[in-house]
Amino acid sequence: MSFDVNKIRKDFPMLDGNKHSFNGKPLIYFDNAATTFKPYSVIEASSNYYLNECANSHRGDYDLAYKVDTNVDKIRQKIADFINAKKGEIVFTSGCSMSMNIVAYGYGIKFLTENDEILLTEAEHASNVLPWFKVSEVTKAKINYIPLDEDGRLTPENLRKVMNKNVKVVSVAQITNVLGLKNDIKELSKIAHEYGAILVCDAAQSMPHMKIDVKDLDCDFLTASAHKMCGPTGIGILYGKFDLLKITDPLMTGGGDNARFDMCGNVALLEAPAKFEAGTMNLAGIYGFGAAVDYLN
Repeated sequence: MSFDVNKIRKDFPMLDGNKHSFNGKPLIYFDNAATTFKPYSVIEASSNYYLNECANSHRGDYDLAYKVDTNVDKIRQKIADFINAKKGEIVFTSGCSMSMNIVAYGYGIKFLTENDEILLTEAEHASNVLPWFKVSEVTKAKINYIPLDEDGRLTPENLRKVMNKNVKVVSVAQITNVLGLKNDIKELSKIAHEYGAILVCDAAQSMPHMKIDVKDLDCDFLTASAHKMCGPTGIGILYGKFDLLKITDPLMTGGGDNARFDMCGNVALLEAPAKFEAGTMNLAGIYGFGAAVDYLN
């Protein structure tokens, strides 16, 4: 497949040489692993929310609010289709960090004990390390590291060497932000499941660049950030197998995540994904996220 570079550059306002140049030369940008530039279509989709559809979601029973509800629902389905998930398995978050914290606090702290182990690698991003440090601090579960080969690669063989009946969580990146190496999540998931552990996949660096099929990978949770895939900042997703989302506690509670509550402290939460989406969501970000998926497709 070939690409017309000049045509693609015209899709991005930051790459407009008439607006952004250095010493008379067009801007060249290599920091996409940190954040990507946004095409006009993404900016326009986010702006459309503010300009034409600025109502809260799941808060009103009038036409404009219903339109926003409908659009958010369509975008959730679009993102689900993008990774071959079910719509109810897609939780909107502020990004990969929040998604990983939901898993760590809502699942890890809830279910792990001092006899359990969490497996990471030394090549993980802080977003996939620090939340598990907190889980270890609270539950006394032990954190161990899967050895990497001489090229810094995580191999299934090395995972198998450190797996045992006490391992309850394996949390690794599909593509590392450190070296850019691709890990075999499908095989790693298979090994983790043989021991009754869950596999958490950090897809921040992989989702922009490769087709992801969560059913084929058989990962239990997956996290991603829109801003690394031509989308807005401040929006991302947590994918989780629905049975796991049902037993995972929300990181936050508040408006929009409950069916009812009373002043005696009795609370009935909505089903996933709504129970994880307390408060007003980044609706303009969600609109832009949908446009980013369209652009990548």
